[in-house]
Amino acid sequence: MTLLALCLAFAGMRAAVVDTLSIANKYLDTPESVVVITPETGRADARYPTVYLLNGFSGDHKSWIKMRPDLPELADRYGFVIVMPDGRDSWYWDSPVDPKMQMESFFVYDLVPYIDMHYPTFPEASMRAVSGLSMGGHGALWLGMRHSDIWGSAASMSGGVDIRPFPEKWKMKLRLGEKKDNEDVWNSHTVINLVPTLKPGQLNIAFDCGASDFFAAVNDDLHKALLDAGIDHDYTSRPGTHSQAYWRNSLLYHLLFFNEAFKKAGK
Repeated sequence: MTLLALCLAFAGMRAAVVDTLSIANKYLDTPESVVVITPETGRADARYPTVYLLNGFSGDHKSWIKMRPDLPELADRYGFVIVMPDGRDSWYWDSPVDPKMQMESFFVYDLVPYIDMHYPTFPEASMRAVSGLSMGGHGALWLGMRHSDIWGSAASMSGGVDIRPFPEKWKMKLRLGEKKDNEDVWNSHTVINLVPTLKPGQLNIAFDCGASDFFAAVNDDLHKALLDAGIDHDYTSRPGTHSQAYWRNSLLYHLLFFNEAFKKAGK
């Protein structure tokens, strides 16, 4: 066999590694299930940027890899560690009414440190990104906007970026209390109201939504709020509904956006 053939054969044997973890913690009532994909580049000393992918309502840690079975190949293509926790219908908040559903604290104090300790990641915020769909789109922007010291880039697809028009939907009142009795809590737990806390250049932001999606209007509103605040961002409204077909396509744009941000970070 020629040297070229040997090199090609070796390259064909390399493949991303997919792990399923159970992470004990004090913020949730049971250990958290997380799928992690580590790319394989053939370099023993390689380190990688990290992309956290958040599932939507009624999904779990396996939702993304079921929807995009080629995620290991995408991890290899871009050289990303991809982390997919179980959102547990939490909306990725620390619930003010349920002490056993403190998902934001789990991410900040347990999940990110665990990933950086056990996987070959870059530990800087500029080399971390978070994205998600629907509930997970809200969660990604919520986490990114509140913790830009941890995630340098945040993106949302079909995200529920203003929860207030939907007080009876998706178990939100189990996490926040009834809206009519807890207006201040609902106002303080919606992504669109975080815009005044942002400074220009603080966070790389991208989001998109299908024009026929029931979240289209609130995404348009977020776009306008960011424009008014002078916060740079990428926003796309394209044909589509609240569907897996839309999210499978949208993910490719998010990975490209993150890749460009990581390149600019200089690693």
